[in-house]
Amino acid sequence: MKVRVAGTEMMCDVRGDGPALLLLHAFPLGLSMWDAQVAAFQRTHRVVRFDDRGFGGSPPGDGLLTMERIADDAAALLDHLGIARAVVCGLSMGGYAAFAMVRRHPDRLRGLVLADTRAGADSPEARKNRALLAEKVLKAGAAAVADASLPKLLGETSHRERKELVARVREIILGNPPRGIADSLAGLAARADSTSTLREIRVPTLVVCGTEDVLTPPSEAEALKAGIAGARLELIPRAGHLASLESPEAFNAVLRDFLAAAA
Repeated sequence: MKVRVAGTEMMCDVRGDGPALLLLHAFPLGLSMWDAQVAAFQRTHRVVRFDDRGFGGSPPGDGLLTMERIADDAAALLDHLGIARAVVCGLSMGGYAAFAMVRRHPDRLRGLVLADTRAGADSPEARKNRALLAEKVLKAGAAAVADASLPKLLGETSHRERKELVARVREIILGNPPRGIADSLAGLAARADSTSTLREIRVPTLVVCGTEDVLTPPSEAEALKAGIAGARLELIPRAGHLASLESPEAFNAVLRDFLAAAA
């Protein structure tokens, strides 16, 4: 469904009743990446997910899509739904937005799940590469980012054994408008270093990472665990950067345990 919040028509999906679980999607995907988690948790939780501006059914904004913008949109959606606090689960870019929520809306978090993400900002080389990719996307369309991203988004096992998943992820990427992808690339490049944010986290925190993740490898997850007081780390075997999609049963199992403990 579409709801008008924070000055835009946001595509969102809300299922179930119970404690709120807010899911923040990865780049360059959308809310559909969380289908397996919605199916698993809508019987026990109120599961909320939305397309960031410029992704899926949400129109692009008026410039770069900052992590702060995503965080503010998430808080505005919670307001619209009458939800005071939620366990916030962000994967990759969704994790960066979750860090922004820690800084800007700490009172909205009941718990935090950081999946396949990192605290550090982009290096100068990474920012340059994002700008070059944005130019390609605006000229050649979403296929440019699909071609560039897919080899590293999914793990070795998925590329070898889960061809249907590779095709599905590509289809999700191709459904996003080029301008939204370009705006997001600019926002990712401009994001703040969240290393100092780690010590500000005061809610139960789960860190999850696929063992085959080459974009934000397990060493980054270890750093998050070390920097967040009381954080728990779970590694997902045979999964890459999109662990929730590549190994949903294992991902859901560790998330279920965490949610039960955080209740």
